[in-house]
Amino acid sequence: MSGRADRFESFGESARGRDGDEGEEKEKDGDEHREETGGGTDKDPAHPGEPGGPRESGPDGPGGPRGPDRPAGGRDDVPGRPPRIPLPRSSVEDTGLPLPTPVPAPEAEPLVLDHRVLKALLGAWALAACSAPETAAVELHLGDCGSCADEALRLREAVGLLHPPESLDLDPALRTRVLEGCLGRRPPRIPVPDWATPYDAETARLDALLQDIGDAEWHAPVRLRWFEDDNPASRRTTVAGVIAHLLTVDGLVAVALGLEDPLGTPARQAAPTARTEEYWNAAHFPPTRSVRGPWREQSHNLVRTVSFAGGGSGRLPVPYGDFELPLSDAMLDRAFECWVHATDIAEAVDYPYDPPAPRHLHGMIDLAVRMLPASLAERRRAGLSAPPPRHLVAAGEPGRSLRLEIEGSGGGEWLIPLDSPGAVASAEREVAHVALDGVEFCRLAAGHVSPEEAAAGQDGDREAIRDVLFAAAALSRM
Repeated sequence: MSGRADRFESFGESARGRDGDEGEEKEKDGDEHREETGGGTDKDPAHPGEPGGPRESGPDGPGGPRGPDRPAGGRDDVPGRPPRIPLPRSSVEDTGLPLPTPVPAPEAEPLVLDHRVLKALLGAWALAACSAPETAAVELHLGDCGSCADEALRLREAVGLLHPPESLDLDPALRTRVLEGCLGRRPPRIPVPDWATPYDAETARLDALLQDIGDAEWHAPVRLRWFEDDNPASRRTTVAGVIAHLLTVDGLVAVALGLEDPLGTPARQAAPTARTEEYWNAAHFPPTRSVRGPWREQSHNLVRTVSFAGGGSGRLPVPYGDFELPLSDAMLDRAFECWVHATDIAEAVDYPYDPPAPRHLHGMIDLAVRMLPASLAERRRAGLSAPPPRHLVAAGEPGRSLRLEIEGSGGGEWLIPLDSPGAVASAEREVAHVALDGVEFCRLAAGHVSPEEAAAGQDGDREAIRDVLFAAAALSRM
């Protein structure tokens, strides 16, 4: 026992020596010492009444019950020393005491600047680049100086011009500009012929419109309008029915190019209206949005085929029943009808739709003007227009002419022979002059406005003017 006591005393003396030399350093060594000696510390006696002896056990664990000399913070909580584990903080709001009154920040004294300095700051103030004290000083000065106030107003208006408000809506011409930029940087290996680009553009615009409409809008009512025997005619259908109509009439071009006919084989060579009626009657149910897929695929095939065929294929004849057109004019005709019926669909679903690009619109107007002499002759044979002149003009000879002036986008001037399709238009024998807006003329040629209601400026032979306007309306069909 004396040996154990000596060992305990030696350990206690060495611990006290370290505490005296190094203070609170090596706290870990002290913990190891306390574990080896059964929890004793340099403040606890080793034995009762004997320094350095072990503690007695009690109900509260080693060391006996806590007393006034043993605070409730653990065995390392010694008076005068902070506990190893800090106690939780208490909030002032939990004590019930009044909260401290916040001390307001001292107000900054306003800047006192010279007039020249304030005038020099007007540009930075207009750009919102001044500090808060400078802004306050400038705005205080503007209330007293009229010349600086006028200058500040002009500078603010100039800043507004430098940063115009931008719309969140996409520019309708964005797709065209992107495509033109791409094609300008890297031309296609197989370009689309110029006479086929209007059809390519109009089918793409219509396809974008169909992409945006919902399922229910495919059954929205649409009324197709045209002129027949100088009287307005119409047919009620749906948005899906209009796409089916475009599919079947575009099939005339597909058959001429050797592609599959949407009506099936053998290919039908009937007129456009008869083809549409055949397609509608053959369907067991009214057309739905599923018709978009075949129409879209056929339009892509048409553009691809004419591109591979090259520009020389434009002379290929395309039968339209009782007449025919060269392929180049047939593609323009299909582009025109695609735009007209896309406008019908847009009106039915309340969707904005713009006219074609000016160069494409000019080509469509030019095609309608070139078809007017044949329409005039057909109306004369049917007895719907004024009788022919007493002396017919031989083919290739100059005859009476009407000057048609188309204003606005895609416009121009054309001389139309009035006596016969083979006559040559002559400015010397001009008998009438008609002025029309480009879109208004197209609406007239599509049968969407009557000749009497067309907003036209007229001068000259009234009978010749009436014949030309009615001949333009007679170009329309379903």
